[in-house]
Amino acid sequence: MCELSRLLRERLKACDARFMPKYALRVREQARRSLAGFFGATDVLVPVPGSAPHAAERLWAAEELTAALINEGLGGAAWSGLRRVHAVHKSATAPPGERPTVDLHYDSFRVEQPEVQPGNIVLIDDVVTKGRTLLAAAWRVQEAFPCAQVRAFALLRTMGRVCGIRQLLDPCQGEIRWRRGDAHRCP
Repeated sequence: MCELSRLLRERLKACDARFMPKYALRVREQARRSLAGFFGATDVLVPVPGSAPHAAERLWAAEELTAALINEGLGGAAWSGLRRVHAVHKSATAPPGERPTVDLHYDSFRVEQPEVQPGNIVLIDDVVTKGRTLLAAAWRVQEAFPCAQVRAFALLRTMGRVCGIRQLLDPCQGEIRWRRGDAHRCP
């Protein structure tokens, strides 16, 4: 199961076009069960930028996932107005003392103003670890749209050094909270 989870992550990060629609279909199926009510018909789905400013020729997993989710009828529109203006270390590969803080992520984001102000925003990310990136993105977006409801969705979540993963599909709902100066996922 651990090998399968790593393969899933690799395919997601590679923006494998054969699998992105399958991932979105699986999310739609879960949206009818364990994620019921999470995605609304008028929600604006906003892909969370990667660790470096986006280059037009480079594939971006969260953006590809957002498009696939919209194609499955999850949300009303996609909007790529959250931008990374300067690079930060990738959390997954940075040594523990050099992982970017919530403040560093926040400072690296900018929000472009859309023509129409969104009411419900769902940030879309490929993988969530501690939640620093999502928390910083949510703060930046909430600051730009104070009347909007902001939620976040990540296709995959890391489980730390868990031995013996029993199942690949394990949807959960929770919160990312600011506690003791850092982001913490609950549960």
